Amino acid sequence: MSNFHIGVDLGGTHLRAALVNTQDGQILTSQKEPTHAHEGHQPVMERMVYLIQAVLQEAGIPIENIGGIGVGVPGTPDLLTGDVKFLPNLPGNWRDVPLSRFLNQQLKLPVYLLNDVRCVALAEWRFGAGRGVENMVCYAIGTGIGGGVVLNGKLHLGIDGTAGELGHQVVELNGVPCGCGGRGCLEMYASGPAIAAMGAKFVLHGHTTRIGELVNYDIGKITAATVVIAANEGDPTAQFILQQAGSYLGIAVSSVIVTLSPQKIVFGGGVAEAGDLLLGPVRKTIIERVHMVPLDKVQFVRAELGNQAGLVGAAYWPVVCTQK
Repeated sequence: MSNFHIGVDLGGTHLRAALVNTQDGQILTSQKEPTHAHEGHQPVMERMVYLIQAVLQEAGIPIENIGGIGVGVPGTPDLLTGDVKFLPNLPGNWRDVPLSRFLNQQLKLPVYLLNDVRCVALAEWRFGAGRGVENMVCYAIGTGIGGGVVLNGKLHLGIDGTAGELGHQVVELNGVPCGCGGRGCLEMYASGPAIAAMGAKFVLHGHTTRIGELVNYDIGKITAATVVIAANEGDPTAQFILQQAGSYLGIAVSSVIVTLSPQKIVFGGGVAEAGDLLLGPVRKTIIERVHMVPLDKVQFVRAELGNQAGLVGAAYWPVVCTQK
């Protein structure tokens, strides 16, 4: 089987495609285009074909030397049919879209779909911070909170590939409503928008804090990164916000640890760039709450592959699928 595979990341802002050596996880060449999702799914799929062809042309590798295409989608794919069942955050009608079939017809290569954050987890386990262990949990903390679970050396998919929705663990009984339809989900307390909202709330309430100063008191410009900058400068309010978010994240991770007993917990995504300001409270909460699993045997690590993880994981997914 070929060691060369194509990974595609279907993002809300950009489409990205890469040629990946799936022996070592190295990206050989990559390209991106604006998604223009507002135009609907058909033009997006056609741009995807163009992008893949451009990557192959740049690499100078004949298409017959490619083992397959993996596509990370920000929603729910049907892993058996290769249809996109639902993409909640992309404009247009993405229900039951035959994405795999379309790409296969255009490019004559096998195509496999996977949730985009599961792609991240797969890449970190095979080539990044999780390599070398049989059991790993990955949290991707950004605009939302997603994740993935590896058990006994295999990406755990659960029913219809839904295993790993770690942002929807309930951390606050009768908490605020979540977009998923539930209440009190982790995503509402520790994601980037949740941290930004807490920062805005403190500024609106008149607290003296660097958060407001950094954006000239334009509340709409406050982001999680604003809060992190203020916290790094020693601002007590910003540090408190990250402590609160980290504590909620620690509650969720504690439940995962006592349920799965993983060897590694990997933290990725833009919010994880806060480092110990966020992850320190996570560890503190875990130590306070977990007593049935030997924590000295659980490693807490930062993700290694950055924003390339989704592409690498998508490219590796066809390898996993053909090994079954």
